[in-house]
Amino acid sequence: MKTGLRGKGLELLDCAGMRVADAAAMDFGVAGRALMEKAGQAVAEAALEMLEGRGRVLVLAGPGNNGGDGFVAARMLRERGLAVDVALLGERERLKGDAAWAAEEWSGPVLPVEPLVEAREHAFDAYDLVIDALFGAGLDRPLEGAAAALAALAVAARKRGEVMVLAVDVPSGLNGDTGRPMDGGLCFEADMTVTFFRKKPGHLLYPGRDLCGVVRVADIGIPERVWQEVSPVAFENAARLWRRALPELARGVHKYRRGSLMVLSGDALHTGASRLAALAGLRAGAGAVTLAGGCEALTVQAGQVTEVMLQPVDDALQLVDALALKHVHAMLIGPAAGVNETVRDMTLAVLERTRRVAVVLDADVFSIFESDPETLFAAIAKRRGPVVMTPHEGEFARLFPDLAHDREGSAGKLTRVKEAARRAGCVVLLKGADTVIADAKGNAVIESDSPPWLATAGSGDVLAGAIAGLLAQGMPALAAAAAGARLHALAAWRAGPAMVAGDLPAHIGMALAEITGAAALWQGRRGVEKA
Repeated sequence: MKTGLRGKGLELLDCAGMRVADAAAMDFGVAGRALMEKAGQAVAEAALEMLEGRGRVLVLAGPGNNGGDGFVAARMLRERGLAVDVALLGERERLKGDAAWAAEEWSGPVLPVEPLVEAREHAFDAYDLVIDALFGAGLDRPLEGAAAALAALAVAARKRGEVMVLAVDVPSGLNGDTGRPMDGGLCFEADMTVTFFRKKPGHLLYPGRDLCGVVRVADIGIPERVWQEVSPVAFENAARLWRRALPELARGVHKYRRGSLMVLSGDALHTGASRLAALAGLRAGAGAVTLAGGCEALTVQAGQVTEVMLQPVDDALQLVDALALKHVHAMLIGPAAGVNETVRDMTLAVLERTRRVAVVLDADVFSIFESDPETLFAAIAKRRGPVVMTPHEGEFARLFPDLAHDREGSAGKLTRVKEAARRAGCVVLLKGADTVIADAKGNAVIESDSPPWLATAGSGDVLAGAIAGLLAQGMPALAAAAAGARLHALAAWRAGPAMVAGDLPAHIGMALAEITGAAALWQGRRGVEKA
């Protein structure tokens, strides 16, 4: 199955995968000390940038390679004229391998951490920047003892505005795979995090997205051929991930060849959600969009839409006939559609009798099949056309109760969505501050750059419509879902904090135009016209 994704540089490695990449790099002849030297240099450069070249630095070094990176950074910062102290968690004599080498190269004193803990709220009074080089992603248990105390003190001092924090790899105490503090324990909070080679899921998944601050990925000399030994667990969402899969707009096409989308309307009192979705589908490039529903509902819709066509349907058979009549390429069912047997029958009919039509399932569909998700999954399994589900956490729990957020245990959001997609046999997009998208083959994308004001009524309907509009134009399902999520976020940033969902479709259209180059063509043509 083609995903439509090309993500060099956007690959995400879990902690185990990063260890494999490190080992593979050394197998390919890259010395561990060379990797550590470049890692420490990247940390030092970030520290200099944060301090604007001046200030006093405390490096909290741990007993492993993360601590070794910290020793290298300390040496380089001192060479640049900064006042630097190193406090080591544990005994210097117990350091091993490259970490022991890095400590030997440090010519300054190595302080114990206990006096810092005893100083309590005054622990970091003498410093402008604390470099957290305690554990990074090498930790598999919650912080405890002195490390936990240091984390609590650093978090408090940072919140008081007394010190900045720079984390090496991931803030110590954070699970690099899930983005959550280990077993709900304490965790450092950073203004910036420097990681190496590729990001980890925990850099993007919440609350890790906030706990890491600005994430900088440093090239430390790991060769690209390590991908022979390791595979990404997901991709970070960005336009270059799916840009080549976007449909091309040619002069010689008519509206139905640009993609025909149908959206099922709710009843006369619930028309807004489907209307938002239909407009988003238009702005996402679909050439013809139709709202289908009962006559009373369409009478309301007729007073609100101009570019969207209307098609009366009362039952599943009429809906299937309408799909053929309108040459529909994609169908969206769910936004305020109603939780009833008619919508259930329509959903199954579209899935089972129009196997090449792309289908987006949202909102009320998840409530309809809450007590019988296997029937829905079985209908999906029989078809050839792509299917995308777009639930939020509450809706996700209706179809996948054992994967619900409050029962996830040690499994993070990425793991949960991948498993849900495998069970359902389709693309699943789980909305949230971090949106995770996965297909049945285990391919996944994480979108983590949405503004907080996107959490408003109707925004999910716009997202579903945008994805459906892209599917109608022939995009592969995973690429369409990823593109829809990114365009949705970009539109919200453009609309600003006072936005409502109705503002989003137009901004989606312009964001898409900029990504495809159509906006530049338009601006150039306008210049010709003015001349």
